[in-house]
Amino acid sequence: MRERPTWDHQFMELAVLASKRSTCTRRSVGAIIVRDTRVISTGYNGPPKGAEHCDVSGCIREEMNVPSGQRAELCRGIHAEQNAIIQAAVSGVSVAGGTLYCTNHPCSICAKMIINSGISEVVYMEDYVDPVARELFLESGIRVRRFVPERQRPFSESGGIQ
Repeated sequence: MRERPTWDHQFMELAVLASKRSTCTRRSVGAIIVRDTRVISTGYNGPPKGAEHCDVSGCIREEMNVPSGQRAELCRGIHAEQNAIIQAAVSGVSVAGGTLYCTNHPCSICAKMIINSGISEVVYMEDYVDPVARELFLESGIRVRRFVPERQRPFSESGGIQ
């Protein structure tokens, strides 16, 4: 018998996989937007289309010794959550009512985009200290929860959950 992942586990693993495309030299982040157990968009942090990647050009925030969580406007990159929302828009797919799975808790800039895009739930794996993001999510009524890996359910190769 093999173990069958829960939906949360499967989607978080896909977010982790997306994060591996990141070219950020400080933090690799991935995001997946899901609706009705179907992936509708993915994103990872990196520069805009056509721009030189940070692992080539270097990180201005690192060069300036900017602490994590500060001066986001200096970064060349677009956050994973932003890229997932943008990619859905480019494809003409609404994210309203969807769930965003992200390897890190969203920052306040991403929180504002998530709220206005109509996403109804955020599931994150690792914490990111941004009290404004937490406050915005609380005010908006969006459900935010930390992913806690559960024991996966046994699954028989012959079919079905045991």
